[in-house]
Amino acid sequence: MPAPRLFVDAPLAPAAPIALDADQAGYLGRVLRLGAGDSVRAFNGADGEWRARLVEVGKRGARLEAEAQTRPQSLPPDLELWFAPVKRQATDWIVEKATELGVRTLRPVLTKRTIAETVRVDRLALIAREAAEQTERLDVPAIAPPVSLAQALDGGDAARGLVFADEAGDDPDAVWGGPTGRAAPIADAPLAPWAKLAVLIGPEGGFDPTERRLLRARPGVIPVSLGPRILRAETAVCAALTVVQAMWGDWRASG
Repeated sequence: MPAPRLFVDAPLAPAAPIALDADQAGYLGRVLRLGAGDSVRAFNGADGEWRARLVEVGKRGARLEAEAQTRPQSLPPDLELWFAPVKRQATDWIVEKATELGVRTLRPVLTKRTIAETVRVDRLALIAREAAEQTERLDVPAIAPPVSLAQALDGGDAARGLVFADEAGDDPDAVWGGPTGRAAPIADAPLAPWAKLAVLIGPEGGFDPTERRLLRARPGVIPVSLGPRILRAETAVCAALTVVQAMWGDWRASG
């Protein structure tokens, strides 16, 4: 069975000491029943993954010593998720699954129909860290502070394409994928020219018409549809990220 993985906030180098907090010590000692001499895999998002030896473990903390690098540092494609926060449990699920699917940055975007009243960035960062530990990532996605849709667009990178899940269309009676109906299928989206991408998923009630017009008027915005059925926000996140990773990201064969 592979040694457990921990994200650590310390440099990793041969014989480097690594201090762990009480929560990490409790996980290793009480949950996993590890003791001095046992192995742990440590990563910090910068120095790759290292085999480390547990030197001591107690109620208030623990200490590791780095021994040897097991994998060099690498990063997933530069993919962001812009999402309208939903209810707490669903938002937690979005952060966990987006981390598993290789998103590098998660950006909560507040829209006119966003229902979540607060966004606990510290809580979401912890969920992302735990998901990164479990999914063999060598980095932990950043959780950006929540901003309005207009602020996100104004502060965006002009070199980043924005895949906009536009399920409303201009004419609800028009054919799916037609010139005035819901946007064309995501599988037909022109993603190849972009070195960086973001995926935007709206709230449960969809985007307001003024928000849709704002988005469609911006350069670099790629309106797409996620199919002929209306998806829940958290389902839409997974569907869109899966297709983007398969078409553009690191799910493609690398040779």
